[in-house]
Amino acid sequence: MSWIAIIAIILGTWLAIKVVGAAFKLAVWLAVLGVAYWFLAPYLGLPKLF
Repeated sequence: MSWIAIIAIILGTWLAIKVVGAAFKLAVWLAVLGVAYWFLAPYLGLPKLF
């Protein structure tokens, strides 16, 4: 295997880990905002989600 292929594999793996981490953080924040809305909507007179 050439050096360029090894570097490309390492770089691709590192970028994949970064993308998965960012997607996980986004999912957690969306869940937090959804739960906060679910709890606060009745008190603020907003429509319910379900």
